[in-house]
Amino acid sequence: MNKKISVIGAGNVGATTAQRLFDKNYSEIALIDIAEGIAEGKALDILQSGPILGLDNYISGSSDYNITKNSDIVVITSGIARKPGMSRDDLLKINMNIVSEVTQKSLEKSPDALILVVTNPLDAMAMQAYKVSGKKPNEVFGMAGVLDSARFTTFISQSENTSVNSISSNVLGGHGDTMVPLLNNSYIGGKSLSESINKETLDQLVERTKNGGAEIVNYLKTGSAFYAPSASIVKMVDAISTNSKIILPTTAYLQGEYGIKNLYFGVPAKLGSNGIEEIIEYDLSEYEREELKKSAEAVNETVKVMKNL
Repeated sequence: MNKKISVIGAGNVGATTAQRLFDKNYSEIALIDIAEGIAEGKALDILQSGPILGLDNYISGSSDYNITKNSDIVVITSGIARKPGMSRDDLLKINMNIVSEVTQKSLEKSPDALILVVTNPLDAMAMQAYKVSGKKPNEVFGMAGVLDSARFTTFISQSENTSVNSISSNVLGGHGDTMVPLLNNSYIGGKSLSESINKETLDQLVERTKNGGAEIVNYLKTGSAFYAPSASIVKMVDAISTNSKIILPTTAYLQGEYGIKNLYFGVPAKLGSNGIEEIIEYDLSEYEREELKKSAEAVNETVKVMKNL
């Protein structure tokens, strides 16, 4: 595809995202990392897969943002994971500063780029990128709901012995244990989940989805998920690059939708060449509305903490 994508952060999520973008034949990919040599080495390794795959596109890596010049989309994966002895506020402050810096440096080279935030805590980091970027709300957004919905779909598929292609699931809200899987707006073969699965099983599937990231961390011990997150990022990048107008769960800036104002939050959004082109409001049950409200309050608390750091 004739688009330039810059990925900031060459850890597992960023590097795998860069590889997936290269494999999909994006014309130019730039991979940036603060650690000297990491992005260069990974980009060169990916580039050398080109002859095997029959691809003539280009990827470069550096710690210098000059290689990101004239990007169409900037994907921010930079940040650190919480370490033993580190408080939640410590993590928030470190990642807030990282996201601020990489957003500013990226936009110095690509002022017209759209910004896709992946760094956690996701909703708060999207808010921070928007704040420092000076861009329109539709031009800054986050990836969370695509991943959370994919996890929900996976668990439903396993439970019900049904192809993932016959399942449509929606997970809204903040990216964390307050996320809200929608039971009446998620379907198996056209029937809502609440009609298709007994309540006890459905409750277990919802709970597993809310803890989907932690489950993987518990297995890996020293890392977190990156295969499904990178696939989720590329799905959003594809939607924007092809101007597809597909509706995906997206961390978007709300200005009254779902009764939530001035907050980045996971909702269905139509994605196209301008970024977020429309926020879609589903009819929700009273229970779902209350759960979304609780989730928004949790995200807002994180944002308030961030303002005081």
